[in-house]
Amino acid sequence: MFAFGCGSGSSGSTSLVVLQSITISPASQTVNLGQSQPYNAECGFSTGAGVCPTLSWSSSNTSVATINSSGVATASNVNTGGTTISASTGGISSNNATLTVQSGGVVQNSVPLIVDAGPPGTGFTSSNVAFASVTLCVPGTNNCQTIDHVGVDTGSTGLRILKSALALSLTQEGNLVECMQFVSFSTWGPVMMADVKMGGEVASNVPIQVIGDSNTGFPNIPSGCPQPLDDTLQTLGANGLLGVGLFLQDCGSACAAMATNPDIYYSCPTATNCTLAAAPLNQQVPNPVAMFASDNNGVLIQMQAIASDSGQATAAGTMFFGIGTQSNNGLGGATIFHVDQFGNFTTVYNGQSYPGSFLDSGSNGIFFLTTALTGMPDCGGGNTGFYCPTNTTSFATTTQGTTGTSEPVSFKAANVNQLPVANTAFNDLTGDNPSCFVNAATTAPCFDWGLSFFFGRNVFTAIEKQNTPAGPGPYWAY
Repeated sequence: MFAFGCGSGSSGSTSLVVLQSITISPASQTVNLGQSQPYNAECGFSTGAGVCPTLSWSSSNTSVATINSSGVATASNVNTGGTTISASTGGISSNNATLTVQSGGVVQNSVPLIVDAGPPGTGFTSSNVAFASVTLCVPGTNNCQTIDHVGVDTGSTGLRILKSALALSLTQEGNLVECMQFVSFSTWGPVMMADVKMGGEVASNVPIQVIGDSNTGFPNIPSGCPQPLDDTLQTLGANGLLGVGLFLQDCGSACAAMATNPDIYYSCPTATNCTLAAAPLNQQVPNPVAMFASDNNGVLIQMQAIASDSGQATAAGTMFFGIGTQSNNGLGGATIFHVDQFGNFTTVYNGQSYPGSFLDSGSNGIFFLTTALTGMPDCGGGNTGFYCPTNTTSFATTTQGTTGTSEPVSFKAANVNQLPVANTAFNDLTGDNPSCFVNAATTAPCFDWGLSFFFGRNVFTAIEKQNTPAGPGPYWAY
């Protein structure tokens, strides 16, 4: 058996923590020729579950698929068939996982992104919102609907669709209704079941949130659900939100128990009777990417560069599903930034460290610090919260991961009041951010690296517990 312990250096007993089991997943998977499949490992010790030590991975048929030291299997480009994947260390072996390689074509693992004025009917022109189209189906059927102008958000988890944009009749997940809380707004509506399709990827029979203040059938919003609600086309500015962030579920273990549910999940047996409720992990709204059969360990967002400080009319990009699973989503030379339990890392500016920073394609600018710390005035009026320096101002920062990796990041801040109203894509749209959660009890100024940061970069979002060529998420990379 593999064991480790620590002694006091003097006489007395030694406390041993003994490795007892290794469980790898997925237990059974089918991939196409040339595709990669990351494997996860969970270890059981004499004291309970814990982080696995370094494992030796093996494939029983290397002519069909090989597997590297990080647990990423790569299918042959020519040979189909089956192989058994396993892991071991210190005389303890895992369960056997079956990997089948078929000759089917490579799964289309990408969807186009567009930054434009937004869907008709909002009453305003969107700025710096990356939109994608998402296809929803009644589970297990061909009764489907494609919904355009769904905002892509690396700062949240889960798919939320406006009831006003949805023509399908979906089934509710029990009595669950959700109040999902964002930084500046909430969304209210039932948890429904749907097949989610993007490109060639499918997440089958997964929970999504259908949002709308009264037209979802639950008009009585609990007092614990923070206002305002952005769940109409006019307030949200999109037909929905696609959360492809770092986490597997939108709430996680906190909502799985009544005592720690932060006013997010409710049981509503009738339209007007809603009480706070625990939501098991498998009933919570998940990251749909993690539910794909393959290419399910994260996303790569690739946005075109914006050449002019005045922005441009529209901008295009691509979202690739998977990290290191196909030839188009490799990490290359990207720097890995591991994050804390809240998904945050650190930004250093003027010699001062600002923990609580994060990447968020769902924010339409780079929101950072305060007018006092930046020396830039607030725009006021309809652009309150944005910066309006006299001249376009350059900033130099350094981003740092929790394991010590770092990368310099430079950007510009334009006078938002002077940006052309006909344009929708800007790399210099900025605003203040005086209050970020550094930990569960403390807030402080930080950097919210919104869509302005993404232009001209390849930005990876690795999902927690999902294996990648750089190890399991969660992490950012660029």
